Amino acid sequence: MERKGLSARSRTAAIEAAFSPTRVLEIELSEPLQALPAGEASNGRRYGQALALVRLHTQPVGCVTLPLDDAGLGTEALAEAIWRQLGAEINAHLAGDGWPPVQALGTGGLPAGDTPCLARRRALLSAAPPASIIVATRDRPESLPRSLDSLLALEYPDYEIIVVDNAPRSAATAELIRERYGGCTRLRYLREDSRGSSAAINRGLLAARGSIAAITDDDVIVDQHWLAGLAGGFCDERVGCVTGLILPGELETPAQDWAQRCGLAKRLAPRVYDLDELRSDDPLYPFAVGTLGAGANMAFRTEALAAMGGFDPALGAGCAARGGLELAAFLSVLARGYRLVYEPAALLYHYYPRDWSFLRRQAWGYGVGLAAALTGALLANPALIPSFVARVPRGLAYALSPHSAKNAKKPAGYPRALSLVEYLGMLLGPLAYAYSRRQTRTAPRLRQRQAVLVPAVAGKEVP
Repeated sequence: MERKGLSARSRTAAIEAAFSPTRVLEIELSEPLQALPAGEASNGRRYGQALALVRLHTQPVGCVTLPLDDAGLGTEALAEAIWRQLGAEINAHLAGDGWPPVQALGTGGLPAGDTPCLARRRALLSAAPPASIIVATRDRPESLPRSLDSLLALEYPDYEIIVVDNAPRSAATAELIRERYGGCTRLRYLREDSRGSSAAINRGLLAARGSIAAITDDDVIVDQHWLAGLAGGFCDERVGCVTGLILPGELETPAQDWAQRCGLAKRLAPRVYDLDELRSDDPLYPFAVGTLGAGANMAFRTEALAAMGGFDPALGAGCAARGGLELAAFLSVLARGYRLVYEPAALLYHYYPRDWSFLRRQAWGYGVGLAAALTGALLANPALIPSFVARVPRGLAYALSPHSAKNAKKPAGYPRALSLVEYLGMLLGPLAYAYSRRQTRTAPRLRQRQAVLVPAVAGKEVP
């Protein structure tokens, strides 16, 4: 046992010694390009590469990976690298605005001005539906202010923020809201003592006033246009859910790098899904995790959530099922005839923990949560069972084959033990769901009871 422990520590030390952190940043192409230094004065780190979200007229165009040597990356090399990786996407955006294509990207950037894409956003905001943002949190007073500050800076005319303190072990979150946001009428505080993120979100939904309910986490920073991007996805009455782009907030440790490679939605192309003519070409659709979006970045018509009875309290962080609340909700939305829209303009940055132990918790949560979510979704929507059974062989191959898209993206040196933990979680997921369902019978559901409101710490109380 000791030799195995030393070997594991040695491998970890070797990985950390060889690792070079990645600088995460944004580049706006309607402004002159700036050289990228290899070092960061604020933290003294030396970066081996940069991951940049490239925007044009504030709209996300794509992500580029940029190598950084000791001298960093000059403006000419930067322009060349961006054009090489995203030239087609840049011209596609210009064509959408009715502008002529360009043959290259210069260091001075591309023309700015009052573009049609910006006019479309203004038109959306002028008639934006009221929205309720629900943030479930538990004992995270350190990261929560960063998330709330970004939510309060949103460019959106009519929205509220509901912070739901889920089975807190102390009064730290309530005190934080009172002291830091006590004068903010846009933000309200509720407490839900039934443990689990679904129970907390359901409590927030019972108090929500908006016709759109946006859900996010307490460890993210949202873009100022995030809510506008989500609202814009509700382009017609058939859309019941909109999800968005999630990028890593930082990649300072090997654990963070591995975690972001293995999860969360990073596609830059919009997509519409249903169970009819707009099906994905993924052979596991609609059961493949990650295809449709992630729980940290999603919004629903409140009427669609009411028809579903809200989120399944047996799913989500904080209960035995660990996760999966979003997948079950996505499947229920599709099963009820709604469409789901993935909209990358609704973007945010997610901050993974820096420690190695998080990877084991993440692998376990992915496995248990996936199987539990599928169990819950199939029980709630029996019409999906034949489609699911037909995909079981492909699903097993996808999960187990080292050549599948899921496993091929795992970085070199990814421990087999983490994969085994995930597989074990999948096996135990249905049992975890059954246990969790028994434990959460009294948790709030939209159809089961009216909200038992807790006086707001900040803002007005719910009428």
